[in-house]
Amino acid sequence: MRESIAFWAILCKDMKTYYLKPPNISWGLLFPISWTLMFFIRTQSAIDIKELLPGVMGLSILFGATSMLAVTITFERKSRSFERLLLAPISLNILMLAKTSGAILFGIVNALVPVFFASFLIDLSGVDWVVLFLAIVLIAATSTFLGLYIAVSASEVFEAQTFSNFFRFPMMFLCGLFIPVENLPAWLQPVSYCLPLTYGADMLRGAINGTTMFSIMDEFLILCVFSMGLFWYSTQNIKKKWIQ
Repeated sequence: MRESIAFWAILCKDMKTYYLKPPNISWGLLFPISWTLMFFIRTQSAIDIKELLPGVMGLSILFGATSMLAVTITFERKSRSFERLLLAPISLNILMLAKTSGAILFGIVNALVPVFFASFLIDLSGVDWVVLFLAIVLIAATSTFLGLYIAVSASEVFEAQTFSNFFRFPMMFLCGLFIPVENLPAWLQPVSYCLPLTYGADMLRGAINGTTMFSIMDEFLILCVFSMGLFWYSTQNIKKKWIQ
């Protein structure tokens, strides 16, 4: 079997089967859209919307990508269809990349929802679209691989969603999405710097508002390391718990 064909077949199957599952609709679509409308409707000036946009985008990606993985992996583990995929003549890395690519795309699409609403309210001509898209992809990747780590540790969808919230809700307040990291208590700031979304949100802020805590290149490298580390750790857990 050609791995490229297998990759595409798994990706298309997941997109067709799981995108409209209730957990994805509630956590992945309705929740980010509700947050977007809540923040943008209550905001009266354009500069406020521009300051809020990076945080709302990061929140949309985080909830969308992690919800997608929690659904796909746990549903297939319960129905034992994931075990059949493990028997397919393709490498585990290709299999898991195929399973996670749909969630990454889901997160990217979610990030465009706030941009769509903001485009009717403010002028986005000064946005660095290359850095913005790069930040969206990297946040989607790290959020997806975080969701993969969570899904490997859960056996039911509700368990995965509950476990996801253990990470997602603290990250809403610790990663500089709406409260700048420098305004957090000193003892909490080191925790913020250990979370990948901190650097992704800062990249979004740099692309939209032109201000960052670190250089874009440093944040790009940090997010790549987080992505590769989470993916490697999750695949090792799969080998340990589900294969051996």
